[in-house]
Order: sequence, then structure tokens, then C-alpha cells
Amino acid sequence: MRDSRLPTSSQDGTHPRLAEIVKRHLGTRWHQPLRGHSQAAFARLAASVTMDQGLVLDAGCGTGRSTAALAQIHPDCLVIGVDRSASRLARAPILPANACLVRADLTDFWRLARAARWTLERQYLLYPNPWPKARHLRRRWHAHPVWPDLLGLGGQLELRTNFELYAEEFAAALELADRVADVQMLSLRPDQTLTPFEAKYLRSGHGLFQVRAILS
Repeated sequence: MRDSRLPTSSQDGTHPRLAEIVKRHLGTRWHQPLRGHSQAAFARLAASVTMDQGLVLDAGCGTGRSTAALAQIHPDCLVIGVDRSASRLARAPILPANACLVRADLTDFWRLARAARWTLERQYLLYPNPWPKARHLRRRWHAHPVWPDLLGLGGQLELRTNFELYAEEFAAALELADRVADVQMLSLRPDQTLTPFEAKYLRSGHGLFQVRAILS
């Protein structure tokens, strides 16, 4: 496995249009049509989920390694790993009984879960989404139209990244939504990493930044 490279950006601090874009999204509703395969996958999952379960979302779970690890960390919850890639999900490890994987687009899943009035115990964003170029701001989750739906699912949110600017900007977007964000560096042993990306960051000598916030 290759070592990881640090994302680089021409941005000097948070994007100058961050506040404008985040506030616009917070004040509007996103109406992009939902994908059929995401709707079908969510319907199958929702039929087996009871609202008295604690729900943990592993958003962008990749091969599901993190989903399996989170299920061990949260044994009393149902841990749901969501990824859009069938090839990544096909490489999933054997999962504990309190975990499952769903192939769906995250932007659809967040909106479907919110429309179903789900409330999460925890939500993890462990899969990299830095989009370091300034012109790609709207592709970062915190500046995407789906941001209000992500926030609306409540619970405790945790993001991890090796891109310090992304962590700082994510925290700033949370504060624009009136959530208090805590940013810190993590020091992990190899056996404590949750994803293959974190293992690469550690091997490459990168810092790992964690952003946490209580959404509700």
C-alpha cells in the first residue's frame, strides 16, 4: 500500500465564501431528485430498523473496515455503513451482528433518513473528502446543499482527516450552524486506526485531525 500524500491548497485559511454559501444552504431546501437505487436500499434498511435502537452512521464507509470497528466500539447500537461503491463494499470483512452495509449515495441517504425522522446516536465521517482546490468548495460536505440534512440527523458528529484546513473549515461551518465544534489532533497506535486511510496517514507521518460536535 502506498504512503499517503498531504492535500495542498492555494487557500490561506477558510474559504472567503464559506459563510455566504453555508448560510444560503441552511436557509433553503435541496430538491435534487433522489436516486432509485438509494431509495430502494434505504427502504430495505428502514424495514428492519426500530427507533428504540441506537443508530450509528459510518458515512462513506469504503470497504467496511471502519463499520466493523465501530460496531465493536458501540456494541449496544446498530452501526450502518453507507458507501456508493459496490466494488468497495464487496471487499468488506465479516461484520459483527450489530453492523450492516448499505450501497447508496450519501447525499440521498442523509435526506431519506432525515425525511424518515431518524435521530442518530453518532455519525462518523472518516472517508476523505477534502477537495483542496478553492474552486471545489461546494464539493466539501460542509459547503454542500446536503449540509442541513446531515446536521438534522442529530447526535454526536465526528470527522477525521489529515488535511488541517479541511478540519478547520468544517469546524467553522458547524459554528455557522450554531453548533460548538472541538478540533484536536489525535495520536494513535497502528492498532487504533479505524480506516486504511488513517493507517496510511500514520505510516506517512501525517497529523490526524479530529472534529467533534454535538448536533442535538
